[in-house]
Amino acid sequence: MRGVVLALFGAVAALVLSTPSGAGKPPFPIAKARWLGQVQITEYYAAPERWFVGRKVTAPGLTGKHRVDWLYSSAGISMEGDGIGLDGLRYHLAKIGTPGWVTDAGKKTVPGASGWTRGWPFWRFGGWRNSDGAVTFPLELGGWFRGKSVRYVKSQGVLFADGPSRPLRPWRSVAVDPNVIPLGSSVFVPAYCPTLGHAWFRADDTGGAISGRHIDVYRNPPKERGGDKTFSSERIFVIPPNAAPPPTKPTCGEPNP
Repeated sequence: MRGVVLALFGAVAALVLSTPSGAGKPPFPIAKARWLGQVQITEYYAAPERWFVGRKVTAPGLTGKHRVDWLYSSAGISMEGDGIGLDGLRYHLAKIGTPGWVTDAGKKTVPGASGWTRGWPFWRFGGWRNSDGAVTFPLELGGWFRGKSVRYVKSQGVLFADGPSRPLRPWRSVAVDPNVIPLGSSVFVPAYCPTLGHAWFRADDTGGAISGRHIDVYRNPPKERGGDKTFSSERIFVIPPNAAPPPTKPTCGEPNP
């Protein structure tokens, strides 16, 4: 079981992305329609609880019990913001709490312009630690993820709630850093022309891990875990809200300038 769990979380570690320096400084946030280069693109979705293997626990704000890694890991609700329970209902993270994220080794890590300070986050601060100080958690079928717990760290302020967090539209909404791309902007992402046949999105969301020239495309959950895509060093076109419309809007099938 431990090997299966490690394989599941290995896909998450592959999403470590760096952001070019200078984001958040003038000419940001974008004030007029323009192309933006060197953009990192990831995808997110309501995380299905069926993908997870932790023991079911109670959680602040929710009735009933849910798998603990679905609630608190970086592959679950705490990172994605939204989830689909085993009951088929929607749930979301209402308050992120403090002090933040830890790596699988139990070290505090925070997002920045050059990526996460100590590596990709694994768990919301809190939870169980093994004898080496690394994160572990009880499994639904018995035993522990990475050795028996010898210490429990209490998290502060995390709160979950029923229903979706926002009225996001799959393949139409993106999460952005509002210090670079203002909320409400129209965003043209040519990387999606081959698969979707369209590439216009709206900046409807933000995220604690979305920093600088990085956008996160909201999508339906893939059939299997790890089925989402990532792109690096892409060019996108941004039209901020209330900005003068460009003479012509880019479309799929036309070369980017």
